[in-house]
Amino acid sequence: MAFFVELATLAEKLAQESSRLKKRAAIAEAIASLHTAAPESDDAGRFALYLAGQPFAENDAHKLNAGGALLSRAVLTISGASQAGLTTAYRLHGDLGAAAHDLFVARPGKAQPVAGLTLDDVTEVFAAMAVARTTASRSSLVEGLLSRATALEAKYLLKLMLGDMRIGVKQSLIEEAIAVASGTDVAAVRHAVMLEADLVHAVGRAFAGTLAEARMSLFHPLGFMLASPVETAEAAVERFTEAPVKEKPTKVVKPKKARRKGTGEDFVDLGLVQEVVAKEAAEEGLAEDAEIEASSVVEKKMESSPLAFLEDKYDGMRAQVHCGDPSQPGRVAIYSRNREDITQSFPDLAEAFAAVDEPLILDGEILGWDYGKMQALPFAVMGQRIGRKVVSNEVRLQIPVVFMAFDLLFAQDELLLPLPLTKRRALLERVVERWRERVVSPLTTDSARKTAQGSLFVETTPKAEQKARFILSPSQPVTDAAAIDQAYCDARARANEGVMLKRADSAYLPGRRGLAWVKLKRELATLDVVITGAEFGHGKRAGLLSDYTFAVRGKAGQLLNVGKAYSGLTDAEILEMTEWLKAHTLEDQGYFRTVEPQIVLEVAFNNIMRSTRHASGFALRFPRILHIRRDKPVSEIDTLEQVEAVYQTQPDRPDEESAE
Repeated sequence: MAFFVELATLAEKLAQESSRLKKRAAIAEAIASLHTAAPESDDAGRFALYLAGQPFAENDAHKLNAGGALLSRAVLTISGASQAGLTTAYRLHGDLGAAAHDLFVARPGKAQPVAGLTLDDVTEVFAAMAVARTTASRSSLVEGLLSRATALEAKYLLKLMLGDMRIGVKQSLIEEAIAVASGTDVAAVRHAVMLEADLVHAVGRAFAGTLAEARMSLFHPLGFMLASPVETAEAAVERFTEAPVKEKPTKVVKPKKARRKGTGEDFVDLGLVQEVVAKEAAEEGLAEDAEIEASSVVEKKMESSPLAFLEDKYDGMRAQVHCGDPSQPGRVAIYSRNREDITQSFPDLAEAFAAVDEPLILDGEILGWDYGKMQALPFAVMGQRIGRKVVSNEVRLQIPVVFMAFDLLFAQDELLLPLPLTKRRALLERVVERWRERVVSPLTTDSARKTAQGSLFVETTPKAEQKARFILSPSQPVTDAAAIDQAYCDARARANEGVMLKRADSAYLPGRRGLAWVKLKRELATLDVVITGAEFGHGKRAGLLSDYTFAVRGKAGQLLNVGKAYSGLTDAEILEMTEWLKAHTLEDQGYFRTVEPQIVLEVAFNNIMRSTRHASGFALRFPRILHIRRDKPVSEIDTLEQVEAVYQTQPDRPDEESAE
């Protein structure tokens, strides 16, 4: 029987330890000890899962449905503390678990409970919370659990329920510790976790020697491969080791049907090119079976081609689509970059991909789509759909969406991640070709009804009214910096963010940001603004005023807030700013302070959106602090008129009617 206090004690130790190797050794020792004590139980696996900050395995769709407000109320109820006391403790630590620890230690007239909670107890409560139908019942379960917990146990129970242990331990370190504890290869552990998305099961397999028996299953998100930013086309070219061979130029066939409306004339559908090349090869006697030999022929034809390919960088929502599992006909799951299930927010995509009957995992971008212009809507428009639990017909009609696919991660019952991009791309093109005309759904649900089983969609809408939802991201070979610059300008003219460049031989590395993929996305402009408010940060920035609200000047001279930034300053600058802002606070609201408007910042941003959140009527998207402008007086900050001018120059700004 494993006790939760063992996990809490180790977590406390790990939080104070800076050495990664020592952390790994301590975790491995704990996992090995638990397995030795109870080899037939899941104690060692659940210990690893909870230490990673996961109440449930990734392949488990259950959620605790307990946010910070519910947990805060439970802390107040059990500790007997006041709201002011909780606010003070939270401001000190920037963490609810650590704040609760202080309040539980200080609770008046109550003896500390004896540490007796087991992992079984925690698992049982979590399972009950996941199926509880009311907030009151979930609150009762949380309060019951915390009432039995010591201060240290309560600290890490709350951290676990919030999904953030804050002890400097990522899942990758847990996977290494499992390998050390079981004497297995860490690559095998990671592969099994990736396939099955279950740390508990991975621990069992590691000790049983069955990691090789792990099999891929759909409906749990894989990590997303990420791109590194570059600021110039020249820097992008330098990331790739070889330049095109000029003395042997490759003639690339561009059949008319390979072109895509609204994507630019130089983009090439490589799959269709492959078909043409294969046909040529068959006619020339280069291959007895053109279909089988197509890939090798294309590789020969492209030996002197550039090592990378270029795509537009779309300003949408990165997503992964899982569909086509024959054991669950019609089931579709859509996951965001942070691995959240967002299917509910995009029912039109779920309806469309329900038609697919072969298992697929697709990587791409969800885009608001203008079917008239056949191009993406600005994120300011599409973003209105993000996070919606109920999507009305009106929203579906006003902000239709498509899935722009640019990679294929799983197909034909195989995980394709180790394959080079060229091969994954060729397979993706075939998938899109097979399904693009069938992955459709109507703009509204008036004529689409679920079957009695509730999983398949009946198509009663005339074909002309069905909208294609599955689009292939166009791609073109990289040539030189001048061509990349032109492609960037073309992408911006199509209202996209910039361009992506990907090595042709790159494998797909989940969760990695390496040099194989780079993104060229230039800052639109910078503005000089003045700080008007500040908030305390979280975690390492607890107790520091590190989040700054800032303003520009209106026509009448008034200060109008236009955004908030929390990145760009050094630790020393944040400390300096905190001292100054505390000394120049006009109004202290606890979590937020209104401050004297004297500090000028230069901020960069991706774009500007209309917004009712700020008095200026605008909001900067992804603002970043470049400098503290100690040389500039507040009288010289930028104006609302300048913000409006930058907004109007944006090729991706929404139509005013769409933004309202």
